[in-house]
Amino acid sequence: MRAIRSAIFNVFFIGWTAFLLCMLWLLMPFSRDTFRSGIALWPRLIFPIMRILLGLNYKLEGEENIPDRPVIYAVKHQSAWETMFFLYANKNNAYIMKDELRKIPFWGWYMDKSQHVVVDRKGAASSMRKMIAMTSDILADGRSVVIFPEGTRTPVGETGRYHPGVFALYDQTKAPVVPVAINSGVFWGRRTFVKNPGVITLKFLPVMPEGLDRRAFMAELQDRIETATRQLEAAAVDTGEN
Repeated sequence: MRAIRSAIFNVFFIGWTAFLLCMLWLLMPFSRDTFRSGIALWPRLIFPIMRILLGLNYKLEGEENIPDRPVIYAVKHQSAWETMFFLYANKNNAYIMKDELRKIPFWGWYMDKSQHVVVDRKGAASSMRKMIAMTSDILADGRSVVIFPEGTRTPVGETGRYHPGVFALYDQTKAPVVPVAINSGVFWGRRTFVKNPGVITLKFLPVMPEGLDRRAFMAELQDRIETATRQLEAAAVDTGEN
């Protein structure tokens, strides 16, 4: 049953994503806020279908650690789930994403219209300056920004290389950086067909201290996220049938 439910969900996920990609261009002439509402339909339908078909739900911990102002969420990246969650939680949240995603038809136009940040990781200093400038504008507009410090999904139990872009944002924007741990990979693994039922836990950790140098910041950020993530992975419970 788990494989069958996963197959149905995968077909729905791909079909719904493709449908929106083909239809969102109709909203391009409208305001940015209206367009963000259109893009937010993507997770708004997927999340209830996950609960119904897969028995996959989520819970949040540490919400008291989020300041009442725009922040930079530095998020552990294990699955496609967290690429949807922050959009599901607030349509105005912006993602920092890799330039390779522009290969998806229409996607680059949509991200520009929504004012997300698409970064050419081969662009070195110029890309870094662009990322800082765009992130500063987004924060000034009262929106929070999501960055995956590892840059790509990592399997459960593993740690990818934490890239320095997150420190550049911390250092240059002076916005609060909220580390985020997650165990989504236990249930929705990277490049896995079968999704497991259960409860994904996303945990907001205390804001990073101000005034750290690059080495201290990167070490502290990685230690906080990875330590909490290992704890969440260990505590993950598969609640469904085999």
